[in-house]
Amino acid sequence: MRTDIVHIGAGELTYEIRNIVNVGMKLQSLGVQVNWENIGDPIAKGEKIPDWMKEIVAEAANDDATYGYSPTKGVLATREFIAAETNAMGGTQISPEDIIFFNGLGDAISKVFGFLKRTARVIVPTPSYTTHSSAEAAHAGTHPVTYILDPNHFWYPDIEDIENHIKYNPAVAGILIINPDNPTGAVYPEEILRKIVELAEKNDLFIICDEVYQNITYNDTISTPLCKIIGDKVPALCMRGISKEMPWPGGRCGWIEVYNGHLDPMFEKYVNSILNAKMVEVCSTTLPQQVLPKIVGHPKYQGYLEERIRRYEKFSNIAYDILKDVKGLLVNRTNGAFYMSAAFHDGLLNHSQTLPIENDEVRKTIQELVSGPNVSLDKRFVYYLLASTGVCVVPLSSFATDLQGFRITLLERDEEIFTKIFKTIASGIDQYLHSS
Repeated sequence: MRTDIVHIGAGELTYEIRNIVNVGMKLQSLGVQVNWENIGDPIAKGEKIPDWMKEIVAEAANDDATYGYSPTKGVLATREFIAAETNAMGGTQISPEDIIFFNGLGDAISKVFGFLKRTARVIVPTPSYTTHSSAEAAHAGTHPVTYILDPNHFWYPDIEDIENHIKYNPAVAGILIINPDNPTGAVYPEEILRKIVELAEKNDLFIICDEVYQNITYNDTISTPLCKIIGDKVPALCMRGISKEMPWPGGRCGWIEVYNGHLDPMFEKYVNSILNAKMVEVCSTTLPQQVLPKIVGHPKYQGYLEERIRRYEKFSNIAYDILKDVKGLLVNRTNGAFYMSAAFHDGLLNHSQTLPIENDEVRKTIQELVSGPNVSLDKRFVYYLLASTGVCVVPLSSFATDLQGFRITLLERDEEIFTKIFKTIASGIDQYLHSS
């Protein structure tokens, strides 16, 4: 074209979690039976929505009002319900006016990072959930600024690393926390969260906290919500939604809660710009907002959620027990959300390792995919694992990290199949590492 129309940050928008689906679908068409362990969609893995929940949605769908616009910030009764739930936790108190609904947290993340000044950076964890790191990098037109989640210390944030990035990079204006974490499955101790809040207060920063998995924790861990520890001196945005907990990922319904929104005039102006951007779109989808209080407040809701949590806990321990003794692999037990990340020890992967692939066309396809000079070593492993065993995971390096490894979900409902998948991975790793 006669003028460049591509945004300066377009190259930073990647999402390997779904990109690998194209590879899996290609191999599936060639006869590979794929176990899709790449994406956090409980419904796709066979989660059954209970009848009582469907009845609530069906009743709402018969109400003409659910077909109309909602207020830009969201349905008032739903915002009142959420504000009451948050305030009941103690700590920072909010009103319904401090809540803004979006079409899923992807929409919220896009606007939260997209309406920052380009030179203002938010330091994000590494490994980091791709939607956050890509959005932050795209808004700045360069690679994300990251702080370390330490695989040798339960994937907890490295406070000293955060402090050094703040100290030596004056462009850092905010800190992102994902707790419970995606992709690692870590749940952070309250003392670590308090230290991050202290750093934000000391350096006049704001906090973004993704708490979409807040109520999915196990193995005797508890996720402390930001509202309980933020106090009244640090402005913050807390992100929540229904896609994982309810679960209703196709409902595309999430929201942000603004803490201490009037504390700083610049932060207040920034939040207003996000609201104005939402106003241009008119509003978010009405139906899931309307039913949220009825579903969460239903007498059977907590029992349904607890049943799922108990299953995740059991499967997290099965997965850990299988992978913890695999030589060359660094693994931590998952305590929240429904993901596990594993990292290979440095120097173990190379460009000559393979796994056996019986189908000639499948083998040729994989060889072509991994032949490029920029293919990461863990992506090479993931592709060979997929082609050889049918297990589809995501390379860890796609989560804004230099670590080589993979992320896998705990969503398979059948215990026998789940155990077989992880034993297959363990065997595949051993075979792959000894293939060259």
